[in-house]
Amino acid sequence: MSTQTPTHDVVILGSGIAGSTLGAVLARSGASVLIADAGTHPRFAVGESMIPQLVSWLQVLAERYDVPEFEALTDVTAINTKVSNTFGRKQHFGFMLHRPGQEPDPTQAHQFVIPDALTSASHLFRQDSDAYLLRVAIGHGCDTRQQWRAEKIDFDDDGVTVIGTDGHEIRARYLVDASGFRSPLADHLGLREEPARFRHHSRSLFTHMIGVRPFDDVIEVPEASRPPVPWHNGTMHHIFERGWFWIIPFDNHELSRNPLCSVGVTLDPRLYPKPEGVGAEEEFAALLSRFPAVERQFEGARKVREWVSTGRLQYSSHQTVGRRWCLMSHAAGFLDPLYSRGMSNTFEIIHALAPRLLAALADDDFEEKRFRHVEDLEQGLLDYNDTLVNCSFIAFSHFRLWDAVFRVWGSGNTPGTLRINNALRAFRTHRDPSVFDALENAPHTGLWWPDNDAFKTLLDATAETCAQYEAKLIDGDRAADIILGLIEESEAVHPGFGWKDVNQRFIHPDRAQIADFLQWAARSPIPALSTIGRESLDALRAAGAAESPAAEGDR
Repeated sequence: MSTQTPTHDVVILGSGIAGSTLGAVLARSGASVLIADAGTHPRFAVGESMIPQLVSWLQVLAERYDVPEFEALTDVTAINTKVSNTFGRKQHFGFMLHRPGQEPDPTQAHQFVIPDALTSASHLFRQDSDAYLLRVAIGHGCDTRQQWRAEKIDFDDDGVTVIGTDGHEIRARYLVDASGFRSPLADHLGLREEPARFRHHSRSLFTHMIGVRPFDDVIEVPEASRPPVPWHNGTMHHIFERGWFWIIPFDNHELSRNPLCSVGVTLDPRLYPKPEGVGAEEEFAALLSRFPAVERQFEGARKVREWVSTGRLQYSSHQTVGRRWCLMSHAAGFLDPLYSRGMSNTFEIIHALAPRLLAALADDDFEEKRFRHVEDLEQGLLDYNDTLVNCSFIAFSHFRLWDAVFRVWGSGNTPGTLRINNALRAFRTHRDPSVFDALENAPHTGLWWPDNDAFKTLLDATAETCAQYEAKLIDGDRAADIILGLIEESEAVHPGFGWKDVNQRFIHPDRAQIADFLQWAARSPIPALSTIGRESLDALRAAGAAESPAAEGDR
């Protein structure tokens, strides 16, 4: 055990998107930070689809900690201009149901178009975005050790010593492990739960390819069933019983010069066990042959890197913070990426950890209780998303039930994002970070809309109903009727976007509908919802975006 005086305040294991972002925040705030990584940049990484909450949290980090370079990642035009011209556009979440050997029914599809008022999101080409963030961290003062693998970790009263496979020692006051699944800290402290506690199961096959055709070009759809924006303009999810393909193009923005496409599939291994003696590429081709329309997308496509075939994706940890350490984000646990929550969760956790860690460094007090909220947040983000993803995998086998689960998921996204945006707007005005503390004062830590009891009740009832369907206690139509009835009755679900209308499968809110939603929210008897509505309406009016007589009369 080393007795050397720490040479750094914080050592971060992992220079990916999590470690580099946290390092930049801490170093910009005056901490001495070393980022150590077993690899180097640029490098391949999955987790490429942005969501509105991710953008909002990144904007919060940029403003609160004065790291303006983060802003380049919050807009698809800016990222292609300021980082590299390799990023795609994420205009929507698209879903289409497929059955083996059949053409898809175009009426069994959904599209949730991200409101322009919220964000202009991207498909991140991670080898470029992650290398950019590491450069940002270095620019703000972080030291680095790349191609250096941690082998041994020792804690004592004064700090932590990390020893590499080359024998070199790093001494710091605090350790953050942001390295992912092969976490040295999780191994050292025996933090992994065996098996993972999560209810859903999935494994994955994935790569990058060239020549993947836009789905719009391989399927004929009657005009009445065409989505509001092309399928190629967002993240396409081809869903089937207990599995889904993803199509994430990087060539769908006018500034991008990247012809590649991220592709993959996740499968429940209980229904689709990993075949012995069959390679990942061969297995993927066999899966494609079951779904004619998806297979047509890949005619003439070829891989540009080797396929990856995983075991079960899900892993969890029974503890994520302790005295002088934090197991952060994907080092703490991992879920199926169906709703692209991973990076959003990462930035939310960074926002929770950074102020506590900076205060602990200032006070020289690293007791675990100071970081209790970080623990609760990490576990909550994983558990609530597990609930939703598990419901979705169950529902994929029955369209009406899946339609109901889709509506539960979607209806909470806009309010969940607006509450973050409102706090950021208040901070820009008053520069008072207590507005962010108020975001944490919510009863359902980790839920994407954490301060609304009615939404939490709706999610819980959805999970219970899907479990009854899975156990064959009720059929799919009965399960769908129950959840759709709950959506209709819920005070948390706005009727205007179409979440309560089963005939509306394409959700495309425009500014007028957003204004109508905010007026409805402002009148809500739910305090958290009415606050979102009032604050957001004030912002719209200040921007001159809500000019209708109804909006003025509602003031």
